[in-house]
Order: sequence, then C-alpha cells, then structure tokens
Amino acid sequence: MSATILDGKTIAENVRLEVKEQVTKRVAEGKMVPGLATVLVGENPASQVYVRSKHKACQEAGINSYGHVLSADATQQEVEDLVIELNDDPKVHGILVQLPLPSGLDEERVLNLVSIEKDVDGFHPLNIGRLAQKGRDPLFIPCTPAGTMYLIEQVVPKIEGQNAVVLGRSNIVGMPVALLLVRANATVTICHSRTKNLPDVVRQADILVAAVGRAEMVKKDWVKPGAVVIDVGVNRVDDPTAKRGYKLVGDVAYDEVAEVAGVITPVPGGVGPMTIAMLMKNTLRAAEIADLK
Repeated sequence: MSATILDGKTIAENVRLEVKEQVTKRVAEGKMVPGLATVLVGENPASQVYVRSKHKACQEAGINSYGHVLSADATQQEVEDLVIELNDDPKVHGILVQLPLPSGLDEERVLNLVSIEKDVDGFHPLNIGRLAQKGRDPLFIPCTPAGTMYLIEQVVPKIEGQNAVVLGRSNIVGMPVALLLVRANATVTICHSRTKNLPDVVRQADILVAAVGRAEMVKKDWVKPGAVVIDVGVNRVDDPTAKRGYKLVGDVAYDEVAEVAGVITPVPGGVGPMTIAMLMKNTLRAAEIADLK
C-alpha cells in the first residue's frame, strides 16, 4: 500500500485564486479593497521571512498590505498604541501581530487589544472561546488549524463519527484543531507528553494530526492502515548533503508511514502553504464583516 499524497501547495493555490476572484468582484461592485496590517517588532530573521511572504500573498490576491516595523527595544506602550491605531483605521480590515514578540513584551496583552473584528489570526480570547463552545461561532478560525481542517475535508467528506487523534496540545495548532474536529462530530483524543501507551493510542486514529514539534516522531507501526495523516510539524535536521546543511522534516517519518497510510501530507508542501491561504481568506472575511457596519 502506498499513500495518496495530499498536495497542500496546489490546494492552497486554488484557495488563493478563489480569494482573488472574490476581491476583484467586490472592488468592481465599488466596495473597499481588503487591507491587512502586519506588526513586526524586532529583527527576528524567521519572522521577517514570514511577514514578507504574507505581503507577497496579499499582492497576488489584490489585497492591500500595510507593514509596520518597530525596533526590538520598542516599549509595551508603543506596541499597544500601534495596535489601537490600526483598530481605528478603516483601511485596515485585518491585523496580524507577528509572534514571537521580543522578550519583555506581554504578548497576551497585545493580542487582547486587537479588535475581534480584525483578528484574522483567530487568537483573540473571544474567538477561541466561541470556538470551544457548542452553538457559538468564532468570527475567525486560526489559520493553520483552519488549513488543516480544509485539507482533511478534501479527503474525508464525512468526518462525523471518525476517530481523530491530535498529537500535541499547543494553543496555536493542537487545541484549536481538536476543537474543530469536535465541532465536525469526530471522536477526538488529544495526546501529549504524559499520554500512556502513546503508539497504541495513535494507532486508533482514522484521522491523525501530528503537531508536536519532534522530528519524525510518528513511526510506521504507530499508524492504522489507511489512516489520513496530516503532518503539521516543521523541524530542521542536519543533512550534510543538503545545500544549507539541513533539511526540513515533519513530525511523521514520511517515507515509512507513507507505506501504510491512506493519505499523507508532505513536509514541506503540505499544511504550510494552507496557513497563508487561510490568512487571505480571513482578511477577505474581515472586509465583508466591515461592509455590514
């Protein structure tokens, strides 16, 4: 048996094209161009790369982007004042504060200040709280979890009743994905470092989401034959044969797990591209919410 590869890059490109078409349509109708503001504090190289990629995606989708960069020694008040200013700017429909912030800054206070109607990252406590409550709907779903669910829905038309295992319980991926799977009526198990008989638990999964941040942790004998395996992990491992001296791998031992899984996402090229696609989708939604005011 050889798994079907779930190509996140192609699926994400289709989502971004749909967003572009909808943006073009709304502009033709005389509505405002959606606008995304990014807040980057400091000179973290990885954060700079992420922010550049988000601005490039905006340009391709016809979305206005506004980059705001503060120095690494910016005060808490300066960061908060910028967020408040962006909340009041009608050209800005979505605000993305690039994490992590430099040490000494209170991330939670900053994120809490973002207007819930501009919280395109989906991490405002009200949005997460609504996600966790039956009968309530968040305005926005966090981008990586939303992208993960979108991929699952491509290959599992009926998630209801499926056994789903989420490996990892982070606020950014693990917990929101688990909540989304619960909302889809899956039977969900969340695994973590203190889970007993971890391989046995994981082996029960019809749908496995690996988001623990440990390179190639999930082995072939952990996976139920025919399972859908979504690998959210991105880990650097040394590779002297690679140009940069390292390669990127997921939390799943891809080559061996692909022999037993029914469907598997690659790393890179799986969940990663979906994150920015969902950010574009959320920014369009934020503009549509603003239309109703």
